[in-house]
Amino acid sequence: MLESLFGQSLFTALASRNRLCELVCVANGCTDHTAAVAREIFERQGRQHTNRDWLSCHVTDLLERGKLNAWNQFVHAISSRKAQFLFLMDADILLRHKQTLENMLTALETDGQASVSMDQPRKDILFKGRPSFRERLSLLASEITGSSRAQLCAQLYCIRADVARNIHLPKDLPACEDGFIKQVVCTDFLTRELVPARLRLAQAAEHTFEAYTSPSAIVKNQKRQIIGQTVVHVLVDEYLKALPLAQRLRLATTLKELDRADPPWLKRLIREHLRKKRFFWRLYHGLLTHRLASLAQLPALDRLRCLPAALGGSLAALIACWMAFRTLKTGSIDYWPRPERLGLDRLETVGHGT
Repeated sequence: MLESLFGQSLFTALASRNRLCELVCVANGCTDHTAAVAREIFERQGRQHTNRDWLSCHVTDLLERGKLNAWNQFVHAISSRKAQFLFLMDADILLRHKQTLENMLTALETDGQASVSMDQPRKDILFKGRPSFRERLSLLASEITGSSRAQLCAQLYCIRADVARNIHLPKDLPACEDGFIKQVVCTDFLTRELVPARLRLAQAAEHTFEAYTSPSAIVKNQKRQIIGQTVVHVLVDEYLKALPLAQRLRLATTLKELDRADPPWLKRLIREHLRKKRFFWRLYHGLLTHRLASLAQLPALDRLRCLPAALGGSLAALIACWMAFRTLKTGSIDYWPRPERLGLDRLETVGHGT
């Protein structure tokens, strides 16, 4: 990921405007050599990169594990207070198009309504010559998901710094922060109805990630997402929206204080929510029907072509929903299965429009 990152045109574009770019690798309680590898690459790029005079690179090695803690630390403590825009990206993606980050930044700079810009997530199997039947179903499922408006993928996005710094991710929020950030950003901190225009999809921008294709991996990933969406539903729809306006407008402060003064507050809300739910498929509205609703947004021929993927995804969601319900009933929220992956192959980086 770092090698593909340093090949981005963003750094040349910023240098031409006399703008400094800070790169931070936040190692969140890693027990492997992540921090050491990142430091070695940063040191080498600091000597060799064409725009090295306009780059500031360093590694922050946190003792506490968890992506949410890393997010909070980066946004509120580590990143420069002078930064106007923050890119958040996962360590297991590749940037094939050299203009991806530049185009994402441009999308925000030229659209005053948008608070977050995204690129297009691409599964690695999209670039295979002959995908298998399961892989074709996975690609069709992506088409269905892509038909919905205002989709935020936590693997890579750019956010206005002043917006990010009014967000604090609660410590017990599962690592599905994209749903929470979307709700907060698109409602102007829960003060109005959803405004999809707060999210902007950048043109000619994409990243590649390794797809889940085995049935067990798909169901486990669905279980993780259902747990996350359940918590987001309870947190946003049933609790935060009922708070006084002043507390919603100062959301980061409100959530930090809740975590400090009453650490189990969110888990208590989840327990109360589950006591009201007799059936596992009613964890939140639209749990089993949202795929079919997204399918309906496609043209007629595409709906027919994607129908098997929609039905298969709904079946996987039903199984995963039952598993998620059982896990939540035990009081557990932090579910992150070990991914069944082979490793993301190195893909050739390409220029704009290729």
